[in-house]
Amino acid sequence: MKELETRYLERLSDLYPTIAAASTEIINLQSILNLPKGTENFLTDVHGEYEAFSHVLKNGSGSVRRKIEDVFGNRMSDRDKRSLATLIYYPKQKMDLIRQTEPNMEDWYKVHLYLLIEVSKRAASKYTRSKVRKSLPKDFAYVIEELITEKAEVNDKESYYNEIISTIIRIGRAEEFICAISELIQRLVVDHLHIVGDIYDRGPGPHIIMDKLMAYHSVDIQWGNHDVLWMGAAAGQRGCIANVVRICARYGNLDILEDGYGINLLPLATFALRTYYDDPCTCFKLKVPDRPDSEEMQMNLRIHKAISVIQFKVEGEIIRRQKSFHLEDRALLDKIDYEKGTVILQGKEYQLLDNYFPTIDPNDPYALSEEEEEIMERLERAFKNCEKLQQHMRFLLAKGGLYKVYNDNLLYHGCVPLTESGELKEVEVYGKTYKGRALYDALDAYVRKGFFALDEKERQDGKDIMWYIWLHPDSPLFGKNKMATFERYFLAEKETHIEKKNAYYRMIEDEQVMDGIMREFGLDPAGSHIVNGHVPVKRKDGESPIKCGGKVLVIDGGFSRAYQKQTGIAGYTLIYNSYGIRLVALEPFESTEAAIKKEIDIHSETMVVTRVRDRCLVGDTDVGRDLREQIQDLERLLAAYRNGEIIEKL
Repeated sequence: MKELETRYLERLSDLYPTIAAASTEIINLQSILNLPKGTENFLTDVHGEYEAFSHVLKNGSGSVRRKIEDVFGNRMSDRDKRSLATLIYYPKQKMDLIRQTEPNMEDWYKVHLYLLIEVSKRAASKYTRSKVRKSLPKDFAYVIEELITEKAEVNDKESYYNEIISTIIRIGRAEEFICAISELIQRLVVDHLHIVGDIYDRGPGPHIIMDKLMAYHSVDIQWGNHDVLWMGAAAGQRGCIANVVRICARYGNLDILEDGYGINLLPLATFALRTYYDDPCTCFKLKVPDRPDSEEMQMNLRIHKAISVIQFKVEGEIIRRQKSFHLEDRALLDKIDYEKGTVILQGKEYQLLDNYFPTIDPNDPYALSEEEEEIMERLERAFKNCEKLQQHMRFLLAKGGLYKVYNDNLLYHGCVPLTESGELKEVEVYGKTYKGRALYDALDAYVRKGFFALDEKERQDGKDIMWYIWLHPDSPLFGKNKMATFERYFLAEKETHIEKKNAYYRMIEDEQVMDGIMREFGLDPAGSHIVNGHVPVKRKDGESPIKCGGKVLVIDGGFSRAYQKQTGIAGYTLIYNSYGIRLVALEPFESTEAAIKKEIDIHSETMVVTRVRDRCLVGDTDVGRDLREQIQDLERLLAAYRNGEIIEKL
């Protein structure tokens, strides 16, 4: 053990080769522990709504406006504060508008440069100079550092700072500088971003959101079931591929696949138009406003039905292949009487709303026709070979997981499967049983095997587990007794559409049960929280996102436009800064154009969840614990230098 420690200290001495270097780093790290903790921003269930998502990133869930309030208070009108905030969010577009009406742009530049410098000073005030320096835009790094570290009480350099501003304007770099400092403010007001699942499906721009996340300075992602569905599709799992295409068709978002990812849907469209040419496809109406008689709508209806039938076939094949999933009751094509147009569910016969199935062989209902097989082969190749999609999925794998424990908060998208009595439910996965944290860890490992395992069977099991996570009753990201896709399309009886939630959702207000979950993940319930997404909170019906006396925070409030009628708002975000935790309820986002021209922000209502008596410092966080360990290691190195165990590298 002593030899191992000496070897470690030798490696550490390569980084800090002298007593002076080690001492300086100890002083630096010790001082960082006493800075205020950085602001964390939590978002969930963004579901492809890229415009609203982009705006929330730009305004830091209201953090930019709060910084403006802190700096200017009553010294600036509300209208001017709103205008300054819009400039920070959309500097280039806003200046394009200002230039059309402002008679003296040089004066406007000067005024707004000084305003932006004041806001950036406040935004940078709780970080070390080193951290701020790393955040500075390359083209203006030196100049911005000089301006934001200027002390108001120092008069000796006043003319120096004024000359910097004047020169920026005189040489025609004011607009570029304003863009740079606005982006710096956006960068500094949020230190770390958490995405608590479901980036994909329903909205039109998940690929745009992924591009933004890949460029973001600090982010982690807890996968949602819709994200894992896309991951499975990218890995080539046919059930996932069919579901992805079906959902894109249903929400009128096939251009995500065609334009966003370059996946060719022409073979599917050609097949659908020919096979269902005379079929009105009335059970497959799209969830989009459009002229029902338009040619594109009629084509999408047929694509929607064609891929749905293919999906039920390939899912039946997965169920036959993976006996351990125990999903035989969800393979329904063999339970249809094709002559009578009925289906047997739970021992009861129901009349189908649509009984036109030209590609189904009643004697072998799960067999793909020759053309359907060719379509799936082409789609599988397209998903696996799409470079942009694979980049996005690698990012999800690198930055994501099924859960995260961070600064005494437990983050996951769905639920921890429970029994009806509130105990952790034992779940079988490929012949072994898991519960609680072990279940999350096992499923996470299988997802990664689906991409990286060398053994072909392990890789196939990993792919299939992604489909399992999407819809299985025991999946922590689904948490319902069934996914009633077939029933919602083909049966009028509403009782067949009901998806019964896991006991977790009934017990979410039970403090003893929630405390047990937190302990399962290594947290002390006294000062911890669960941050949850997945199930929209219906605020218009009086439901609160704050559960279990504030220990559980469900922050899916309807970011997706498809859910806003149900929830009455446009989502929640959570802000955790050095003063405590605030829940922000968002109103619907009109458009980026309205945000710029009308200076309309996402108006929000803030609820204080926790407020600390003393400001939370870096030393109180997970980063602080890591820094203390580094300090201990450096102090051991310092002692080794002084007692002669390690020789300085002068």
